[in-house]
Amino acid sequence: MKSPLGEALTYIAKYWDGLQLFLIDGRIEIDNHSVERTIRPIALNRKNALFAGHDAGAENWAIIASLIETCKLNAVDPIAYLTRTLTALVNGHKQRQIARLLPWA
Repeated sequence: MKSPLGEALTYIAKYWDGLQLFLIDGRIEIDNHSVERTIRPIALNRKNALFAGHDAGAENWAIIASLIETCKLNAVDPIAYLTRTLTALVNGHKQRQIARLLPWA
């Protein structure tokens, strides 16, 4: 069994390159908490979809929840986006141009 000091030194050696990069480049954050906080609603909605009562319903819920959270991440009003996108699909939007309907487009 390793000593606490040995474990700490092993940990430092494992992440040494990343630590050096962090110290050299001031733009790099020491952790990824901001990213984790940003994506938490997406992950929670997907997890909640597990309790939808039916596999197809859960899958559809996860898709819609992901679209809504993606809209929020891209500063797009989710209701306006879904209204515009569903209207375009009903009006025969071409499949090959589907990328134009994505929230960041």
